[in-house]
Amino acid sequence: MKVVALYSIKGGVGKTSSAVNLAFISACKGFRTLIWDLDPQGASSYYFRIKPKVKGGSKDLIAGKRELEGLIKGTDFEKLDLLPADFSFRNLDLILDSKKKPTQQIKKLLKPLAENYDFIFLDCPPNISLLSEAVFEAADILLSPIIPTTLSLRTLEQLMLFIEDNKLHNLKLIPFFSMADRRKKMHKDIMVDLIKIYPEILTVAIPYASDIERMGLERKPLGGFINKSSSMDAYNKLWVELMEQFKNE
Repeated sequence: MKVVALYSIKGGVGKTSSAVNLAFISACKGFRTLIWDLDPQGASSYYFRIKPKVKGGSKDLIAGKRELEGLIKGTDFEKLDLLPADFSFRNLDLILDSKKKPTQQIKKLLKPLAENYDFIFLDCPPNISLLSEAVFEAADILLSPIIPTTLSLRTLEQLMLFIEDNKLHNLKLIPFFSMADRRKKMHKDIMVDLIKIYPEILTVAIPYASDIERMGLERKPLGGFINKSSSMDAYNKLWVELMEQFKNE
């Protein structure tokens, strides 16, 4: 079982759309796939038409009174399941803080699912918190979307510094460009310059495109309502590059 966390300190950078589309591609490739919506806003749950509600909420979940397996919902797509969000997830930091070894709790919850899933994608809320640290411990790869703008680059630097300061040497941080508009000179220039500075950045760039925005109207991954587009091509290429990262481990 491989765990991929879609994470960024900054909101509105394409974490959820990337988590949803990569999970969909994974399932289409024949892999048993789960997406866990950890964001209390429940955007991934919304895309899959599943009510963002976890019986017992986050308190029972972290206390061990509820197992993840019993909370998982099937989606409309074969081999793709969802663990929905719950508004109580906004209190996860407080609940984790009350536990011994709080940063190990997400990893502990995921461990029993290893026999059922090949890939688990975590759609994470945008902040650095105790929940974030628990995600960092659980993930094999931290896939971090960055918009080619100054503020987004600043958050990438902050994330890299946090990982370095906390000696998270086993965490593999893989940034990729998201919501990129090649019509804008600044976007093009930043992408060229940043790849030189950070060679670990993936070469594919997810475009700023209307069909990705349409996912909210259709409440489906791209592949659920469109056969071919430049956005779908980009996500398929992102999947290929992600698989190469696992080969290089």
